[in-house]
Amino acid sequence: MPLVRIDAMNADGDRLHALGRAVHEALGETIGSPPDDLFQVLTSHHGERSVLRYGQYLGVPRDDGVVFVEITLRAGRAPEVKRALYRRIAELAQAYAGTEPRNVLVTLIQNASADWSFGYGLAQYEPGG
Repeated sequence: MPLVRIDAMNADGDRLHALGRAVHEALGETIGSPPDDLFQVLTSHHGERSVLRYGQYLGVPRDDGVVFVEITLRAGRAPEVKRALYRRIAELAQAYAGTEPRNVLVTLIQNASADWSFGYGLAQYEPGG
């Protein structure tokens, strides 16, 4: 059910896949996302035609290793579950892709069951689709 968008600076295919794996595993471990629920858009920005901009907001010293992770999912998770998700993404991004946890920025976009269609023009999460 989550739709994940990952944007990274100067990331090759291996790094993008490692970041995608990190987020997918963290979603499974913390919110119970099924293994076959894999919907990701992975993008590398090289500074010519696409750029990522970042600052040192809240005193976090980011650099060109920055990774933006945007997760769209159904609402309803408790704050402690969200915090566990953020922590686990940062841990696995470091383990799999060598990304320093300080460079992992995660945002959640929450919506309702009726806001999803997985194909065939149906709202699979809603009664009567």
